[in-house]
Amino acid sequence: MKQLLLFSLLLISFGCSQDASKQKNNTQESATISPTSKAEQIADEVIEAMGGQAAYDATRYLAWNFFGFRHLLWDKQTGDVRISMKNDQTIYILNINDNSGMVKQDGQVLTHPDSLSKYLDRAKSIWVNDSYWLVMPYKLKDPGVHLAYIGEDTMKGGTSADVLELTFNDVGRTPENKYLVYVDKNTRMVGQWDYYKNATDNLPRLSTPWGEWKKMGNIMLSEDRGERDLSDVEVLESVPANAFNTLESIK
Repeated sequence: MKQLLLFSLLLISFGCSQDASKQKNNTQESATISPTSKAEQIADEVIEAMGGQAAYDATRYLAWNFFGFRHLLWDKQTGDVRISMKNDQTIYILNINDNSGMVKQDGQVLTHPDSLSKYLDRAKSIWVNDSYWLVMPYKLKDPGVHLAYIGEDTMKGGTSADVLELTFNDVGRTPENKYLVYVDKNTRMVGQWDYYKNATDNLPRLSTPWGEWKKMGNIMLSEDRGERDLSDVEVLESVPANAFNTLESIK
C-alpha cells in the first residue's frame, strides 16, 4: 500500500513538473517574439483580411475622389496616373515609374521643360499622398517601412485594437513622418490611424477613422476618414483607351 501511494505521488509530482516546464517554455517563447515580429504577424493578418497580397497585386485600376479636391485614376500595372483637379481644372497625366507625363493648366498645355518637370513632380507628390490614404494597409510591409508593435489600446469608438507603429527608412516624400495604425482585434481590419508629422512628436497632428469597408473587385477598400471622406472609390476592370494619353475630358 505504501509503495502504491509513493508511486501515485511520484506521478503527480512528475505531471506538475511537466506542466510547470510547459508553462515556462511557453513564457520563454512569448518573450522571444519581438515587437517587430509581432507587428509583421499582425500586418500579415490585416492584408489577408483585406483580400490578400496576391489579390491586391492583381487589381489593376483604382479610381477615387480625394476629399472632393481631385479625382485620381491609377493603372497599377503600368504606373500611369490621371489626376483631375476640381478647383482650377488642372489635369496631370504622370507615369510614376519614369516621371514622364503631361500637364494642362488654365487651359494651356505646359511645354517648357522646367515648368513641366515642376508640375509633374507636384503630381507625383499628390499621388504619393492620396494613394497612401486609400491603400496604406496593403503597404504595411513595403521596403523601407519599419513596423513595431506598441500594444493594445481602444479606438475612438470604443473598440479594442492592436496598435502598430510605422516609421520610415529614407522612403517616400516625407520619411520623417510616423503613424500609429489601430487594428481591430476581431476583424483584423484597420479602424483608425494617428498621423505624426515627426517621429519624435508626442501628440498626433490628426487622428481619423478607417471605416465603411467594402469589397470592391477582389479586395477590401474603405472610404470613411471622418470629417473628410474619400468618395467614388472604385476597382475597375477597364478604363477609356485614351485615359492616360489625352489632356481632354474622357468618358
